[in-house]
Formats: sequence, structure tokens, C-alpha cells
Amino acid sequence: MTSAQGSNIDVVANATTMLFVPGDRPDRFVKARQSGADLIIIDLEDAVAPENKALALDAVVAALTSPHEEIPGGRLTAVVRINSENSSVELAALRDVSAVAGNGLLGVMVPKAETPQQMSEAIAALPVGFGIVALIESARGLSNAHEIASVPGVTRLGFGAVDFGVDVDATHERVLDYARAQIVIASSAAEIAAPVDSPSLSIKDGEVVSAEALRAREFGFGGKLCIHPAQVELVHSAFAPTSEQVAWAQKVIGLEGGASQLDGVMIDKPVVDRAKRILSRAGAK
Repeated sequence: MTSAQGSNIDVVANATTMLFVPGDRPDRFVKARQSGADLIIIDLEDAVAPENKALALDAVVAALTSPHEEIPGGRLTAVVRINSENSSVELAALRDVSAVAGNGLLGVMVPKAETPQQMSEAIAALPVGFGIVALIESARGLSNAHEIASVPGVTRLGFGAVDFGVDVDATHERVLDYARAQIVIASSAAEIAAPVDSPSLSIKDGEVVSAEALRAREFGFGGKLCIHPAQVELVHSAFAPTSEQVAWAQKVIGLEGGASQLDGVMIDKPVVDRAKRILSRAGAK
């Protein structure tokens, strides 16, 4: 694996915000990349009408293999969400993209991931070194989440709450939260990157977006999908440790070296590990 391929996986694994942009709207690709999102997902699936699928694929191939002077580095980088059915043509086209020098393909999102075999086939269709996101959107996918997360080459899981709710015919938030917990646990058990949560359906109400993002962080997610540029900074802020959390973590680190206490609370290795994670997310040393 080259360093460039390794960096592709790292970008996908470490992204907090992933912004969707329709594959048949190439006029929005660069704007999406300039939104401040950690990465963009060019969507060939739900955001594209059936009659525009071929047009969208052509637009994606052109965008990821052409120079873009308005973007730092001169290239558009993105993950591509393929279709769950009849994806062989799309994967073949993306494989061709990956062979072009200076291409901007970071990885692939596989929607409606339900079996390890499905993921293995998608991964085998591409060269090594690309980030692969398996989107859990059904009861079957959730039941197989640990096996899916354990497939060699899967970078992280994602959650599609709307499709999952439709599949199990449930609207209660506790059902969706049960799924969220299982996806987080499956990711941790497989020792892959923390998953990305389903996007907030609210665009204009920033308080709702922030609250949902903070809740995802508290559940153990490592990021959240976005469907509008206005959500990006709200999600970033919700996932970033607060100044109070950073101050607490710094105090804890200062006590490292055995069991101790801070404000009447025992400080041992698990607490120190949590403090280190907070400082790592905050970019502190």
C-alpha cells in the first residue's frame, strides 16, 4: 500500500463530517468540497433519479479525474456512494478512476450493507488502499453488523436511520437508539474506526442538528453524515470537546501514575484513557 492509499483510508476513518452531494449535480461538487466538511460523499444512490444514474456516474468519473484549480491541491476528493443493486458497472468505473494519476477517489460507501459477502465482493472489485464505509440500514444488516465490521478492508460503519426505521416499521427513538448502540459496539469489537451516525433531517433548526450530533457523540459515534452545508459546522462543534472537558482531561493527565482522585472521584487507568481521548480529539498535547 502506498502512502497515498494509506492516507485515503485515514481520511475516511477520521472524518467527523461527511457531506452528501447528488451525483447528477456536478455544479455542486466543488461547492460541497469548500463547505468545510472533512469529506464529501458523491451520491449515486437515493439522491439520483433512476433515469439520471448513468449521467451521474459519468459526472463522477469526470470530476474525480479532472483538475480543479479552485480547490487547494487542484483536485476534487470524495467518497462515492454506489447503488446497492447493479453496482458492478459503478465499481468497474471507479476502479478505472483509481488507475488515473492524481485521481480524487478516497473510497466507497456501500448502502444497505447486509452480509459480509456483499462487502467482500465490493472490496474485491477495487484496488487496496481505499476507505470503505458499510451503511447499516436494515434489520438484517444490524443482525450482521459485527461480521460486516470484521470484513478485511471495511474502514467503518455508518447508520441510515430512516431506512432502518422503515425496514423494521418503527418510529420510536428507542428502537433507533438500540440500533445505534449495536453499531457502535460492533465497530469497537471489530477494532475499526468509530461509526458515522445518520444525518439530521433538520436543516434550518440548528439547535436540533447540534443536539442530535451531541447525542451521537455521547453514544460513541465518531462522526455524523450531513445533507446540507449548514449542518457541517454544527456537527463539528458538537463533536469537539468543550473547554471544560479539556480542562478536566488536562488535570487528569497531570495525576497519571497510579490510582488518585480529583474532586472526590477516583482517577485510575480507564479514566486516564478517557482523558487522553478527549485531548486527542481536541488536538491538545
